[in-house]
Amino acid sequence: MKKQWMCFFVLAAYAGLYCAPVITNLTAAQRSDTSKKVDIFYDVADNFPLTVTLQVSADNGATWTYPCVLVTGDIGSNISPGGGKHIVWDVLAEHPNISGTQFKFKVLADDGQPPPIPDNFVLVPGNSIHFSFWSGTTVVLSSFYIDKYEITQSEFQSVMGVNPSHNYGVGGNFPVYYVTWFKAIEYCNRRSLQEGETPCYSYGSCGTNPDNWPAGWNTSNANHTNISCNWNANGYRLPTECEWMFAAMAANPYCGYSYSGGNDVNAVAWYSGNAGGTTHLVATKAPNGLGTYDQSGNIMEWTWDIPCGYYNMGTVYDPHGATSGTSRGMHGGDWSDPSPYCAWFTFCSGEPMCSLNWIGFRICRKCL
Repeated sequence: MKKQWMCFFVLAAYAGLYCAPVITNLTAAQRSDTSKKVDIFYDVADNFPLTVTLQVSADNGATWTYPCVLVTGDIGSNISPGGGKHIVWDVLAEHPNISGTQFKFKVLADDGQPPPIPDNFVLVPGNSIHFSFWSGTTVVLSSFYIDKYEITQSEFQSVMGVNPSHNYGVGGNFPVYYVTWFKAIEYCNRRSLQEGETPCYSYGSCGTNPDNWPAGWNTSNANHTNISCNWNANGYRLPTECEWMFAAMAANPYCGYSYSGGNDVNAVAWYSGNAGGTTHLVATKAPNGLGTYDQSGNIMEWTWDIPCGYYNMGTVYDPHGATSGTSRGMHGGDWSDPSPYCAWFTFCSGEPMCSLNWIGFRICRKCL
């Protein structure tokens, strides 16, 4: 009879789709008796019945598809939260010829509840979109959160310590302007750090804390390509071009509106025909169907992307723009623009150091 031996490792505890359940104290051990069954223990904190699943990797975590069907105990649907949960895997009954394999485990829990939406954000549900101006391409976006409002002067000052806006509408709830792309990036990381979230942006090999970035990092347009984004981080970031437009479309792939929120520009936007030569308080025009304000007019908004055209590319997933170029994209039109420039599908670009009285930004986050 072939001698059978297995060495088990616990990789981590993972919550499920919405990250509300919290799994702790995950352990696994193989019995020393002839059954060689594996006992997996965990605690889970939540307020709702859970669906618990087990995943196993036999290749050091490269894949998590190793079969594990013969499991009993606190696994499956309607599992109550609490401590001392116990799963038993009859590994030899399922895999009688196994030998010398090392396993890693994941225990996942899903309470089926809607994702917790951060304050002042809305959920943009993922979808496939055919942007008519990019023929031959389908853009597939993952779900994400986007701020209902343009970043205000009070929000910017609370993070950055200064308010760069002047002469074109000044006050806590006016949108911030005279903001470079570099300053928008810095704001995102500093706010993430203040709130205990993982920052999205790094500068070269200098990490995510702007205090550790080299002197002059934001004083040369060429430096913008030194900034990289961790798309899996839970901190704040600029939306991509496609994310921004899809949110402006109210997450409707068949949007028939010219402006974000409708076809009546005066109802949804501050533009040259009604703004009186200045910015206005955020959220004083009607929102779009998703609940975002001012994605048409008031101020132009920075996005992450180095602009590029997604033409005849088939299906692209969560595109992030070009990898090289001299400018970054802006969307939405502003108080000084005629109405056609405030359509949700219009855009322009600017050098990263560009700072004008009609440029600001809004932020987004990954879906938790």
